[in-house]
Parts: sequence; C-alpha cells; structure tokens
Amino acid sequence: MQTETVLHTGSGPIVREDIRNVAIIAHVDHGKTTLVDGLLKQSHIFRENQHVGELIMDSNDQERERGITILAKNTAIDYRGIKINIIDTPGHADFGGEVERVLNMADGCILLVDAAEGPMPQTRFVLQKALELNLQPIVIINKIDRKDARIDQVVEETQDLFLELATNDAHLNFPILYAIGRDGVAMLKPDDERKDLQPLFDTIVSTVPAPVVDVDAPLQLLVTALDYDDYKGKYAIGRIIRGQITPNTTVARINREGQISRQKISLVLSYKGLQRVEVSEALAGDIVALTGISDANIGETIADFEHPEALPLMEISEPTLKMTFGVNTSPLSGRDGKYSTSRQLRARLYRELETNVSLRVVDGNTPDEFIVSGRGELHLSVLIETLRREGYELQVSRPEVITREDEHGHTLEPIEHLVIDTRDTYMGVLTEALAARKAQLTNMTNDGTSNIRIEYDVPTRGLIGFRNAFLTLTKGNGAMSSLLKGFEPWLGKINTTRMGALIASETGVAVTYGLGNAQMRGDTFIEPGTPVYEGMIIGLNARPDDLAVNICKEKQKTNIRSSTSDISVRLTPPILMSLEQSLDFINNDELVEVTPKNIRLRKRFLTQHERARNRQAE
Repeated sequence: MQTETVLHTGSGPIVREDIRNVAIIAHVDHGKTTLVDGLLKQSHIFRENQHVGELIMDSNDQERERGITILAKNTAIDYRGIKINIIDTPGHADFGGEVERVLNMADGCILLVDAAEGPMPQTRFVLQKALELNLQPIVIINKIDRKDARIDQVVEETQDLFLELATNDAHLNFPILYAIGRDGVAMLKPDDERKDLQPLFDTIVSTVPAPVVDVDAPLQLLVTALDYDDYKGKYAIGRIIRGQITPNTTVARINREGQISRQKISLVLSYKGLQRVEVSEALAGDIVALTGISDANIGETIADFEHPEALPLMEISEPTLKMTFGVNTSPLSGRDGKYSTSRQLRARLYRELETNVSLRVVDGNTPDEFIVSGRGELHLSVLIETLRREGYELQVSRPEVITREDEHGHTLEPIEHLVIDTRDTYMGVLTEALAARKAQLTNMTNDGTSNIRIEYDVPTRGLIGFRNAFLTLTKGNGAMSSLLKGFEPWLGKINTTRMGALIASETGVAVTYGLGNAQMRGDTFIEPGTPVYEGMIIGLNARPDDLAVNICKEKQKTNIRSSTSDISVRLTPPILMSLEQSLDFINNDELVEVTPKNIRLRKRFLTQHERARNRQAE
C-alpha cells in the first residue's frame, strides 16, 4: 500500500502544488485519446519492453471497433514530482453527458482543435461547459502535419470562439501549443523542433492552477463515475472537494433526494498510470476510487458522518430521442440469447441508469415494453449493442424525437446545428435532400480548392436515417456532425422517401430459387439458408408498397431436362445492414429484432391479416 502525503499544518485552505487535475476535451476524431497515449508513454509508466499498443484508454470493445471514445476515463502520470490527473472525455455529441459529469473533477482543460477542420459543433459544446465551470484552458492545434492544415485560420477561429463563450477576462488568457499527437510531439511554435511532449507537460504545470483546498474541513466528495469488478465490487469515483479520507472510515452517503445513509469505506484507491493503487490516505484535490459503498450512484455526495453536507447536484442535459425496447416476440426468439424475459431486460435497463447519466428509462404501455430515452441514435445504438453482446434478446422500435410544450401549449421539437464538410460537387444533392427534411441553410464557406463547409439548422427527426443517405449522396467523400441547438416550434410533417418492404409470407428457410424470384422485385437482405418467419422483412421493394413474397419456395421437379436446367440461379449479393443502418431503415410499423447472433427486420404485426386490420383501424 502506498501513501500520498502532503505537508499541511494548521487549519484553513492550502495550495496543493504536488497535483494538477486536467481534462482533455475536443470534437470527435480530433486526437484526444492519441495524445493521452503519448503522455502516458513519455511519462515512463510502462516498462521499456512493454507492448501497450495504441489508443490505450479506449479499453471498451465497442470503442476500439468504432474508433471513438464512449466512456470518460481517468489516468494519472508523474512529472518531476507533480502528479497530473488526466481525464479523457468522449468527443461525440451523443456522449456529452459523460463530459458534463466529469469536468467538475478538473481545474483546467486541454482543448484540442484539428489543424484542418478547426472548431466544430462539439468543440463549442465542451468548451462552453468547461468555461462555465471556470476551468483554465490550454489550446492545442493538433495534426499540424496534415496536407490540408490551415494553422493560422484555425487559431483565429478558435480565438473567435473564446471571445464568444468567455465569461471573464481570465478565460481569454490561454497558451496555444501545436502538436502531432500521433508522433507524440508538441511545440510552442509550429516551426519549433519536433522532439517530444515536454512543452505540453511544462505548460500543464505552469498553467493549470494547483487545487486550493481545506484538508482539515469535514469530508465532501461528489460521485462522478462508477466502475465494478468481481473482486472489489463497486467503485465510487470522484474528486475530494474538502477534507481527507482513509480506509475503514464511516461516512455519510447523501442521495439525490437528500436522504442520508451510514456507509463504511473499505479501500481508498488512487490512480497511477492505467492502474488503481491502494493508498492509506487521500486528501482534498485527489481523484480517488472508493470501495464498500455498494449502492452509490452518480451525482451523490460522500460526506463526513458527523457533518453530512451535500454538494450541488450535477445538471445534465435532457435526452432528445426515445425508443421502445421490448421483449423479443418473434417466432425465432429464445434461440440465441441467455436473457429473454421482461424481468431480466427491465432489471438490466434500470441498472444502466446508475452509470449512464444521460439515459432515461420508464415502463411502457405493456409489461413487456420500456421507453428508453437518450441523446441521439449513436447513444441508443451503443446501448443496444452492449445488451446483445451480454446475451440479451430484444426488439426495438424506430427512434422518435422527444417534444416539449411552451407556455401557450404549442409543440416544440429539438433542433440541431449540422455541419457538413464535403466537395462542392455534392452541394446540389445535399441541399435537395436536406430541404425535404426541413433543414435551413445558415452558413457556407469554400476554401477555394472545391472543399466546402455548409451549416444547417435541422430538426432532430430530420436527421434520423440521414447519415446513411449522406454517405451515399457524397460517395463517402464527406463528414458530418451535429449538436443540439435548442427547441423550436414544430416544423410540420417530414415525408419519408423509403420504398416498400419485401416481407416473407411463409415460415421456413430461404432458398436460392425463392430469393431469385424476390430479386426480380427489389433488393434482398438475406442469403440462402437463412431461417425466416412470416412477417420478417427480407428486402426492399422497388415500388412504394409492401409486398409479401415466398422465399422458401423451391423449384418444382419435373422429368423433362435440358442441358442448362441444373445451372444454379445467380443471385445478386444481399445488402447486409448494421444495427445503425437497420434502425435508420425501419418505419413506424416495423421493428428491429436484436439477438446475440442476429439482427433481423420485421413488421410489428406479423400476419398479413393483422396488418390489414391495423391499417383499417388507423
């Protein structure tokens, strides 16, 4: 066991010069996690011969597969006797709740801005949250080795953003560094020698304020993250605001409703590199993980038992999209998953609320359905993917926007600020597609080399399913990102342009002959040998109406043969859709069936008779 000690005498606030707490914030793909890799490797926390790979902090399987950070994480490095606690945050707007809850552990922030893209929507969001908490900023212009880097303009755009968001003069006094995070180098000027990250280490120590704390006051700690392992149980993670804490101490847990319960701390752990290390004492200013508080939740206060004072509750932005999660009711249910009952699904969804602060779950209209609300399509699809990997079977509906009402009873809907970077060749098709989705053009810039940036205000429901259409329209030559702007009056109906579905009319196994007939009608989603059931969507019709087809139908055998009769039918390769593409594809009368091994599309009502009766009822 290690001991972290700080010299302190007498009572009253002290300055902890031995510690710095800093968060790394940026838009998605601007290089946060890669920069943290460099900081960790150059702080010599690994053995010389130890292979650690890349994107060390992205330990979650989905993070590595998707190439994005989903969960905020803590690490710590030692630089010349000063402990630097680093908080790596997500950059995607759908995980903004992760950023909001962890920023209050920091005293400063490192804002990364891509040298080519410049400030993006999420850059504004995370910087605004950081400045609201009065964090001291450090700006890094990253990826300056890009061929399309425009360093001077990006610096100017970043300074304009600070002028717009700063709430006091101190926010405008920030250092600017230039970096190539992938190479592990940072410079004070773009033309300086590209050696290592020492200029960044020195800037953190000199710029980020050391915490001013009162270690003799009664304990206060705000729980900002949770973790769990099979050996030590639940970890309550947060920064000690005041006082000190030791193992085997009795404390008060104050929940979000203000109720106080008696708890006992088992272990106090501090961060060192990628590890948690047991310590015999931790003081105000330290970021620690506590064990022993099995029912701790995010946003609660751990306080001195004799003086239980609660800290202010964290304000987290509200969700904008909702989906219905239900028990899998298809004829093929129960074949793949370990957990397929409503009780198991309900318990898992409510358990997710402990750590996923932006999520909301309420019981649905039937015992088998639950309304799950989140920040966006990606936020909800990551949850669905997590559930299926854990062995759950479920069916989910098309995402819907969450509306509000103003004081006059008018319906308000969420509006997003959409930024698109692409080639000017695709301007026409994008404008046409977005106009149909009620988008309004707010800004357009052209760099003179056929690259354009166009900005729109668009209803959130207009963006549902747009990402795949965007990739098709731009032939993959574009990037888009959006951020919630606010709520505005309902903009009217948005017409969908999807064609009808090809629906299996029989239960059985798809055969080549049946699929060959189906492909005369449209595009198919499945291969021969795939089990199907009546009401399952097996393709996209070339016409607007739904069409039932029998893909289990085999060719009739006859005793008349020709030289070419046995040549196999040549099928067009099926369109295999991912989970996100499936959620984008379905209409309101359709569902996505999700199991550990399969993702299937289906009609809400499986038989043709039920569907016809439902249409008449509408």
